[in-house]
Amino acid sequence: MKLKCVIVDDEPLAITILEGYLKKIPYVKIIGKFESALPVYEFLKNNDVDLLFLDIEMPDITGIDFVKSLTYAPAVIFTTANKNYAIEGFNLNVNDYILKPISFERLFKSVNRVFESKSNTEDSAEPRDSVYLKENKKMVRVYFKNILYLESLKDYVKVVTSCKTVITKQQLSYFEEILHPSEFMRIHRSFIISIKKIDSYSLSGIDIGNQELPIGRKYKEDVIKVLDNLNKVENS
Repeated sequence: MKLKCVIVDDEPLAITILEGYLKKIPYVKIIGKFESALPVYEFLKNNDVDLLFLDIEMPDITGIDFVKSLTYAPAVIFTTANKNYAIEGFNLNVNDYILKPISFERLFKSVNRVFESKSNTEDSAEPRDSVYLKENKKMVRVYFKNILYLESLKDYVKVVTSCKTVITKQQLSYFEEILHPSEFMRIHRSFIISIKKIDSYSLSGIDIGNQELPIGRKYKEDVIKVLDNLNKVENS
């Protein structure tokens, strides 16, 4: 699981510093950066955001007023140079209030608390075994256990299962988020495969059923490691 984060700060340098720190944390994924809170309204409607890093003193609308205006807010960490808003910030039940200049150690502790809280919540939930995908005007249920592989087709993804094929308007990265990494892996910028459905493999491709799928150069090292480890387990 990765925390999908958005940075909002009217100072480009502050965004750069925060982005540099967050890239050091392996379970964090930055999905948006904004110099004003106004466009974040629309972004939150169309994207699943776990954590919002929010400056307070910004033009158009302050970070505090922005949080107050939301009917539903993700986890929020205020990042500000002004300590005078601390009480008001915590009265909004935000997750943390970090004063600038921000140190990596202080940021890491704060992010880690959010991550542990979300992980505990997800662990207590019922494991997900399927997903509904929109194809034409229907919502089609696909069980993860039946998936053979997924192929990116620009703005669409072809989901090939043992019993049907579904083409849905989606990004491959969406499936990376919902499919369990112990059962599925990305082997190419255009392909995710079910590890259990592999029939054979080489250094250049993987065979599933009657399809030979290429291993991308960017993914080759990680893919071969997974396959070698799988082979060791099965032969032990």
